[in-house]
Amino acid sequence: MAGKKVLAVFYSQTGQLEEVLKYSISPLIKDKLVSVTFLNLEPKTPFPFPWKVLDFLNVFPESVYCDKIELNEFNAEKSAEFDLVIIAYQVWFLSPSLPISSFLQSDEAKIWLKNKPVITIIACRNMWLMAQEKMKKLILKNSGVLCDNVAFVDGGNSYETFITTPRWLLTGSKEKFWFFSPPGVDKRKIAESTKFGEAIKNALRADKEKEKKSLLKGLGAVHVDEKLMMSEKMGHRGFLIWGRLLRKIKNSKIRKAVLCFYLVFLICMIIVGLPVIIILRALLYPLLKKSLKKQKAYYEEPSGSQIIAQG
Repeated sequence: MAGKKVLAVFYSQTGQLEEVLKYSISPLIKDKLVSVTFLNLEPKTPFPFPWKVLDFLNVFPESVYCDKIELNEFNAEKSAEFDLVIIAYQVWFLSPSLPISSFLQSDEAKIWLKNKPVITIIACRNMWLMAQEKMKKLILKNSGVLCDNVAFVDGGNSYETFITTPRWLLTGSKEKFWFFSPPGVDKRKIAESTKFGEAIKNALRADKEKEKKSLLKGLGAVHVDEKLMMSEKMGHRGFLIWGRLLRKIKNSKIRKAVLCFYLVFLICMIIVGLPVIIILRALLYPLLKKSLKKQKAYYEEPSGSQIIAQG
């Protein structure tokens, strides 16, 4: 096998995504026949961590519409040729983080992704479907071919993470408190992620990436929770409506006032609307069962949720 070149792109505020990425592709890093170039995206105006509430909300309109921000110069040659591109990303407001969506609108991305197989790796709370739909479009615009997706979600249940994730983002504390589990992707899942790197390494050794088909089938790379699909779609529609309004507001004081109003509105909607959605979902499930299963299968492509014993 001739030496293979892999580009691994990421933007990680807390360090979790970087850890997930490096564990996942550690077999590639250790392989002498594979050269991995890490591209750690750096916004020209850095985003804070931990966040302040209004600063966090203030990026939501642009995140939802994937507006381009300025990034520092990349550490890879513009003319570099890669055999495989791996993009690891966070989910911001049911969308790819701004640094990632901005990278995919760069001149370099057009060159590096053109006719190349692309693997996406996600680390998020629990909702990533709408973000991945946007990623598919951005990758396609660069003439890249999405061959796999791996999704790592928070190990806690939806009610726990509704408290623990915002606390982590706003305080920087990932420590366990009260009866809640610590936020973030389970350490065991991260440690087990090397199986994906092994599969990618073996595929590169056999030139399988040239086929531009899934390299991770049968490894349970993604799992879509049917219970969250309806909630995520409704939430995304709401983000689009409010985002469109907020993007038009140029006065910073007025924008902050509207953001404060939106925050109150959002909390009320979650408190009142979530129980209604749960009840509606339960009532409509028998009628929507076939449709939901079809949607689930679609969102789990191209890697799929099936786990096949490796022999």
